[in-house]
Amino acid sequence: MKFNLKKDLCFFDLETTGLNVVKDRIIQIAIIKYYASGKEPTELEMLINPGIPISEEAMAVHGITPKMLANKPLFSQVAKQLYDFFEGADIAGYNSNRFDVPLLMEEFARAGYNFTLENRNLIDAQTIFFKMEPRTLNAAYRLYTGRKMENAHDALADVRATVEVLKGQIEKYEGQEYIDGNGEVKENPIKNDMKALGDFTYDKTKLDVTNRLKYGPNGEVVFNFGKYIGRPVAEVFKQEQNYYNWMMQKDFSIQVKRIIKEIYEKQVRNSK
Repeated sequence: MKFNLKKDLCFFDLETTGLNVVKDRIIQIAIIKYYASGKEPTELEMLINPGIPISEEAMAVHGITPKMLANKPLFSQVAKQLYDFFEGADIAGYNSNRFDVPLLMEEFARAGYNFTLENRNLIDAQTIFFKMEPRTLNAAYRLYTGRKMENAHDALADVRATVEVLKGQIEKYEGQEYIDGNGEVKENPIKNDMKALGDFTYDKTKLDVTNRLKYGPNGEVVFNFGKYIGRPVAEVFKQEQNYYNWMMQKDFSIQVKRIIKEIYEKQVRNSK
């Protein structure tokens, strides 16, 4: 099958120094770009010198060692190439909304690029899988393709597997009856439409991919963590400016910091 695309679509996967989306770094990235024009997909894969140690746990998973990266470019040296490759495209991956996308955004920010999610559909094949058939990527690949996955935890192999998984999900579920978590029959969200898939896999009440901020019941931005969970951000900052200062100094994602800075400058500082 072919994807029904209104804009380009980039599948991607990262191997990293660890699992902290703010502190850890990319050591391997692989991307397969599908074009709305219908031209043949393009693959891009590279190893990257992270400039920091790789955790033992991470090396046990992907097998990439510091020696293998010693002569590879830093992210800052390939940032423009990657930024241009993603430009204007929707984004798809496996567990990408929770891990790969926020970590990639942090890397771009450190390199001086504002990698925005505006006007992009974020499609996470893991979310579809977990909602429809909760299992792992290996099981997803077997379920949706009928084949055994080879070379798991190699970034390019994982991206290729994710492409086949999403195609299999669309073919399996499109047109079927869909029953949500409350037992209600709903319009089937699984179809060959990137906006529909993005709406199904990404919770748009969340403002940031690390799930620290979200929209409240009245449309205001509220905290989704800590002692002020559920309270409007502007209200808290008006009462306790030090909390804003604390957040700007701590290890929150660049996306969170941009959002709270905009709220502070527009709704707090200008209201004084």
